[in-house]
Amino acid sequence: MGALEAMKQATPRIDPETGGSPLTERHYTPGELAEMWNVSADTIRRLFEREPGVLAIGDHGSGHKRRHLTLRIPESVAQRVHRRLSVVRDSRQ
Repeated sequence: MGALEAMKQATPRIDPETGGSPLTERHYTPGELAEMWNVSADTIRRLFEREPGVLAIGDHGSGHKRRHLTLRIPESVAQRVHRRLSVVRDSRQ
């Protein structure tokens, strides 16, 4: 069985955080998240390049070649990273 056939027959995993399938949830480009989070697209790329669940298509590049990497970041992954990076302030201070 080929990879495409296997993918069609596989039951999509349900994301416990969103209750949806990673195949159907919203995917963001680094530029879209950068605009929403008010940071640069390069910052988003660095944050998400090796994050589990992110679609990384292309070459990571070698030391002397320019990398050609396209990232698509599922909404659930963006939410997870945002929660992890958010500063929780103690209201007692």
